[in-house]
Amino acid sequence: MDVGGIQAQRQFHIHQKVTMMVNRYEVFADTGSGEPGQTVAFVEQKRMKFKEEVTLYTDDSRKSVFAAFKARKIVDLASAYDVTGDGQSIGVFGKKFGKSLLRSTWKVDQPGLPALTVQERNFALALFRRVWEVLPWIGDLPFIWKYHFDFVDPDGRNVGSFDKKTRFRDHYVLRIEDDRYDRRLLLAHAVALDALQSR
Repeated sequence: MDVGGIQAQRQFHIHQKVTMMVNRYEVFADTGSGEPGQTVAFVEQKRMKFKEEVTLYTDDSRKSVFAAFKARKIVDLASAYDVTGDGQSIGVFGKKFGKSLLRSTWKVDQPGLPALTVQERNFALALFRRVWEVLPWIGDLPFIWKYHFDFVDPDGRNVGSFDKKTRFRDHYVLRIEDDRYDRRLLLAHAVALDALQSR
């Protein structure tokens, strides 16, 4: 699928497969009936390097780059990540560290467009997840409750969402309602929402 076809899509599926040495993600365009269709991007990255730089390829041959993001600093809890496509900068995303203490919150910037705030939808569930993670023994178990993110513009308008669709597997659906935003930027951030938060 070419860039124009991808830009016309409003819904994507992101599936993660965990292996011993790498995190693997596959991104699919929606068929129009709520099911994964054509492959849009493929990521396979060693875990120890995931927080430094991630490349999204057009398929599992890894011959062509779809997009990439790279942290500006190697160790920084509030680091910004530069996103590129076709070798050009297409935007930046970064975690809002203070707000994320209670509820994961990110900012996505695309040049020339209003910045988007990306935040966990359910505040109570966000607090519960944080308590779960620090409990002895229990915190090591998978968190089975599904939680989601909303993409909101400065006027409070919801322009997209990132929903977890399964309890035990990391399958997500990214919906984008505003045609102006670069799909490569938002898909790179969608991968980061799982990869950079140890989902």
